[in-house]
Amino acid sequence: MLHKKMRAFSMLAGLSVAASLALPAQAAVVASVKPVGFIAAAIANGVTPVEILLPGGASEHDYALRPSDIKRLQDADLVVWVGPEMEAFMTKLVASLPAQKSAEMDTLPGVKALLLKGGEDEEHEHHGKYNMHLWMSPEIAKKTAVAIHAKLLELMPQSKDKLDANLQHFEAELSSADAKIGNQLSPVKGKEYFVFHDAYTYFEKHYGLTPLGHFTVNPEIQPGAQRLHQIRTQLVEQKAACVFAEPQFRPAVIEAVARGTKVRSGTLDPLGTNITLGKDSYVTFLSQLSSQYASCLNGK
Repeated sequence: MLHKKMRAFSMLAGLSVAASLALPAQAAVVASVKPVGFIAAAIANGVTPVEILLPGGASEHDYALRPSDIKRLQDADLVVWVGPEMEAFMTKLVASLPAQKSAEMDTLPGVKALLLKGGEDEEHEHHGKYNMHLWMSPEIAKKTAVAIHAKLLELMPQSKDKLDANLQHFEAELSSADAKIGNQLSPVKGKEYFVFHDAYTYFEKHYGLTPLGHFTVNPEIQPGAQRLHQIRTQLVEQKAACVFAEPQFRPAVIEAVARGTKVRSGTLDPLGTNITLGKDSYVTFLSQLSSQYASCLNGK
C-alpha cells in the first residue's frame, strides 16, 4: 500500500515538474540604449523586466560588446534597438537571432530616417548618412511601442490584457504630453540656438524649433577650428539666444566659444540620464527635454 502511494506521489511530482517546465519562462527585454528602454518599459510594465544594454556614460557611437553583453543579447526574449547605422556594434549578433526576437526601429513601417543636416563637416564621412536618434520623434516612438506590443503578444499571449492596457496608456499619455509640449515650446519658436551634437533633429522638426546648427555630429569627435570660428562669429553677431551642452559632454570648447558674448548656456540630455525606467519614463523624457529647451530660450 505504502509502495503504491509513493509511486503515485512520484508520478504527481513528475507531472508538476513537467508542467512547470512547459510554462513559458519570464521574457526579458533588452534595449540597446536608455531612451529605447523607456518605450519598451511602457509596454512591458508589470509583464516582464526591461534591461538596458549600454551602461550609463557609454556612447552608442563607439561601444564594444563585452562577453556578458553577448550573453544577455543571446538570452533575451526580445532585443529592441535603433539599427545598424546607430549601434553598429550589435549588427552581427542581432543578425544571428531569430526574427521574432528583435525589433529594429529603423525598419518599422513608416519610419524614414531623416538625412543628416549639412554635409560640409569632415566628420560626416565617419558617421553614416542618416540621423539615427529616432527616439527623439514622438511618432516613431509610438510606432516602436506598437511593434514591441506585437512582439511581446506573440511571446506571451497569456498577458494580452495587460499588454493591451499598457499600449493604450502609453498612447494616451504620449498624446497628452505632446499637446502640452507644443504649448510650452510655442513661445520660443523662432529663437535660434546651437546644440552640442546633432541628435535633436526629429524633436526640433516635430515642435517647429529653429536650431542654427551643431558643434559636432559625433560627440566623440571635437569640432574643427573652422567650425568653431563660424559658430563664434554667429554668437558675436547675437544670432543665437542659447548654446546647449550635454550632461555626458561638457566640453570646454563650448564655454570658450561663448565667452564674452551675451548668449545663454543650457544643457540638453538626449539620453534621459537621470530618469528611471518605468511606464511613463518616455513621456517624462520628452517633457524634460522640452523644459530644458524652454528654460534657456526663455532666459529663465
